[in-house]
Amino acid sequence: MREIYRDSSDEFLVNASLQGDERAFEVLVSRYKKMVARTVKGILGDSVYSEDIGQEVFIKLYYSLSDFRGDAKLSTYIQKIAINLTLNEVKRRKRFFSLFTHKPDNELYEYDIEGESIENKYDAKATVEKALETLESKFRTVVVMRMLQGYSTKETAKILGLPLGTVLSRLSRAQDQLRKYLKNDE
Repeated sequence: MREIYRDSSDEFLVNASLQGDERAFEVLVSRYKKMVARTVKGILGDSVYSEDIGQEVFIKLYYSLSDFRGDAKLSTYIQKIAINLTLNEVKRRKRFFSLFTHKPDNELYEYDIEGESIENKYDAKATVEKALETLESKFRTVVVMRMLQGYSTKETAKILGLPLGTVLSRLSRAQDQLRKYLKNDE
């Protein structure tokens, strides 16, 4: 990557990308790929689907750069794209599996598509990931934004387009559910 791009602002890189400079867009991808990966994997888990959604985020960003007005930070704009595409994948999975199985009370079973299980019960990372998978997507998204990505409650509310109270409520409920899961897993 050329020196002029390394320390360039997002605004400069967006404008250069809009003018057809592929290297400028590559710098944006490089700058934000870890953030996108943390968000997508935090919601979907570590799977092939996560990689696909991550790539799709940057494809969508590329084609929607002209719509970016700069009202918010570019990272916020990219985060919204990542969350929307990931939640669409969660909904797609639920629709797919609802064709096959329902619980007696008509709620969907949650499945791990790859059929992976926690081989080492005491592996903390795997246990936390498994616990996150048990949360409904609306709760999981808030947990990922607040606890894994480190956004403030106010920033999370803005990115998700939710009232501050809703974010606080979902975070509290998610934490309660995670505590119960982790206590039962012991």
